[in-house]
Amino acid sequence: MTLNPSRLAASATCKALRRCNASAQSVACRLGPVRQLSTSPSRSSEAAEAVESVTEQQIRPRWSYTPERMKGPGFSINVVKVPSRTVWHNNEDPARLDAMYNRLLGSKGDKMLPDEIKWLAVTHKSFDQGRRGFNTRLAYFGRLIVSLETTRHIIVAPTPARDPPRDPFGREPFQHSALANIDKLNAKQPVNVVSKEKLAKLAVDVGMPEVIRWKPRMPENLEASGMTVVLNTTLFAIVGAISLQHGAEVAQQVVREKILRRLGA
Repeated sequence: MTLNPSRLAASATCKALRRCNASAQSVACRLGPVRQLSTSPSRSSEAAEAVESVTEQQIRPRWSYTPERMKGPGFSINVVKVPSRTVWHNNEDPARLDAMYNRLLGSKGDKMLPDEIKWLAVTHKSFDQGRRGFNTRLAYFGRLIVSLETTRHIIVAPTPARDPPRDPFGREPFQHSALANIDKLNAKQPVNVVSKEKLAKLAVDVGMPEVIRWKPRMPENLEASGMTVVLNTTLFAIVGAISLQHGAEVAQQVVREKILRRLGA
């Protein structure tokens, strides 16, 4: 009788597995019970870390420190050509920030926004590599509000009446109903009212350069580092934050009374 080769291979494999199992059991009996180690952290350690992180956040506000998980390995690949340009100090005093908001928005202006939003509105993306948030999106929204309100102010503002010049030959200008509204057109543009230079001067008058958080490229020359643009961005961001916090009507009132009126519009 001839056996099937596949059956012979299967029986040989089963015998080999029995021998391995028997040898493993004998070795386990000699060594005694073995405790299995777990690679996953225990629940107690996870709970302790969670409580510690919550306590740390309660003690330190979010704007005052860089999140631990956003920090790098401790070295930088950038080659610093001028080491003195890496030294720059920003404001960390909430009282100075509140004083700036009061000068810009009036009495109790520091109460119009939460603390985190107040710091976010004055934080440029160059500060701390943007790891604490920055005001770019708020500034984009606030710029639209300022532009629209300035355009509305220019259109609604009455133009002073001017007497037509007298013609030495006694001729009269042509009159027609289709031309009656031409005198209501205004050649003044919003960019002439709220130019970058005027907004930057307003920001300097309220003390904004002392409280904004940014890192200039050349600390010895702030204008060449983009100080004017940073001040404009901060001012627009404050308007955008007020609009998101209190609504468009309050933001438009702030633009009219606190910005356009001070610019002489």
